[in-house]
Amino acid sequence: KVSFLSWHMMNIFIWPTQGDSSNDPITFNTNLKGYPDRPGWLRYIQRTSHSDGVLYGSPTAEHVGKPTIIEITAYNKRTFETARHNLVINIMSTEEFPLPYQAEFFIKNINVEEMLASEVLGDFLGAVKNVWQPERLNAINITSALDRGGRVPLPINDLKEGVYVMVGADVQFSSCLREVETPQNQLRCSQEMEPVISCDKKFRAQFHIDWCKISLVDITKVVPVHSNRPDLGTGVLPDIGEYNPPSESLKSRDYFADFLITLAVPSAVALVLFIILGYSLCCRREGVEKRNMQTPDIQLVHHSSIQKSTKELRSMSKNREISWPLSTLPVFHPVSGEVVPPIHPDNYETTSMPLMQTQTNLQSQIQIPQQQSSGK
Repeated sequence: KVSFLSWHMMNIFIWPTQGDSSNDPITFNTNLKGYPDRPGWLRYIQRTSHSDGVLYGSPTAEHVGKPTIIEITAYNKRTFETARHNLVINIMSTEEFPLPYQAEFFIKNINVEEMLASEVLGDFLGAVKNVWQPERLNAINITSALDRGGRVPLPINDLKEGVYVMVGADVQFSSCLREVETPQNQLRCSQEMEPVISCDKKFRAQFHIDWCKISLVDITKVVPVHSNRPDLGTGVLPDIGEYNPPSESLKSRDYFADFLITLAVPSAVALVLFIILGYSLCCRREGVEKRNMQTPDIQLVHHSSIQKSTKELRSMSKNREISWPLSTLPVFHPVSGEVVPPIHPDNYETTSMPLMQTQTNLQSQIQIPQQQSSGK
């Protein structure tokens, strides 16, 4: 079931009432009849498939007298059943609006669907009326903080998104509401500190208001801004006669010249460059004989002598004697005092000598002589 709650011209709230005791997950889809979406002033929210869907919004003066038909389609995710209902909204004008003095409060500990409940909104209007003391006080607009650019809160400590509530009255703002505009409180707000408001205790029990975000507007002092909107046409193009398609007898076109310019000429240039490059790399090689013929004899002699000296030095380096590492020098036996032969013989190839030997190789190569008796 869907109940319709009509505020005055500036505010309308619609939300589903409690249905049967079934716990089936049900989702709703809302749209303006004949259109894929809702009107611009009407919004819809449903937290989960087990919670109620909420339609809310604030129409303007241009929507007065125009009936709005909203199609509501319900989907049962367990049984896959669907149901459709048309909700007719009649927007009527009233002489009580607009209220000249409007104040917008930001409540941090309540979400928009919670504020739309009649008892919660009634408690808030009662608290505001106790502070403001007007003769007429009405809610003008309710907006979620997410629609004002707020962030989704973290799912910890039961944090709320927050909601903006605008109320209007017929008397000037009370001194308590004016305390936000004092220089001391403005300085505290600029330093991200809570301002000192004397009437905050009247809201604190149920509503946590961010007094730095309160907005007080006196529409009697607001200068209206008139925008010159262009006249909208009928949307029908002027009659310029019938459309005349081009003639079917088109002249033939010769594409041979385009072929030559596009393919033949670049291919010919590339072939000539390829031939020149191949001739330069393959057909103009000098060779060793031609190089020697063009080289002076004295330069060839010098080059030959350098090659012979290099070969001779390399052959001598293979047979040279170098100092043995300390690990290969003869050592004295600690008991007998005899000289132990080195690990490597004299004809050992030193160029391939390892820098270190393992313990196993040392034990296999070193033969320590046995200690002789004292009689010998």
